[in-house]
Amino acid sequence: MLRTRLGQRYFSTTRGRMVLLLRRTAHTVDELTELLGITRNAVREHLATLERDGLVRRSGARRGDGKPAHLYALTPEAAELFPRGYAPVLGAVLDALPARLDPPSRTALFRDVAAQLIAGRPVPRGDVRDRVAAGAELLNDLGGFAEAREVDGTLVIQGWSCPLASVVAAHPELCLLAATALTRMVGLPVQERCDRREPPRCYFAVAASPEGTSRRARRRGGASPPPVT
Repeated sequence: MLRTRLGQRYFSTTRGRMVLLLRRTAHTVDELTELLGITRNAVREHLATLERDGLVRRSGARRGDGKPAHLYALTPEAAELFPRGYAPVLGAVLDALPARLDPPSRTALFRDVAAQLIAGRPVPRGDVRDRVAAGAELLNDLGGFAEAREVDGTLVIQGWSCPLASVVAAHPELCLLAATALTRMVGLPVQERCDRREPPRCYFAVAASPEGTSRRARRRGGASPPPVT
């Protein structure tokens, strides 16, 4: 883990102090210059390094009397710099489940959890691409860093930061839980093909829409494939 490699000494450095400030709220270059007591050029150099490392990104602008100033904020990746208690607690709960529940009961539990993950969220509107994009946003809201893409004609949700990175290698069933939630949201079967090596990365493939495949078949002059069940 990134926070393990850096340790607390990182946060005593100028760059570490900048990260702590941005953890509270987004700041402009001038604000960071004043808070850190260093030059604007030094602030820009540190921000450039943090952007290159994927820890900081531009996040809108603050309007004042003059030209709007860019705001800088932490990325979801930067969360790995800070200790989080969910990993040991969640890992212990998952370790205890097999002794308490048989496989069918665990499957039913994960289905219920998947339903709760999307409960209360707006029902995605539009075509399948819009729903897949909403699925990627679900992972981002959980702390991931994912986007909807098309790879070799297949719609996928690809992530560069797993929201459950600390425990997913030992508990791959969490990927299946996420796939179940995404299936409910997209309205089509979603298959997980996640890479659980360090660092874990999410990858979910969406089954072809029956309507879409039928249209493609008609354009090619062939028969439509059977519907997805």
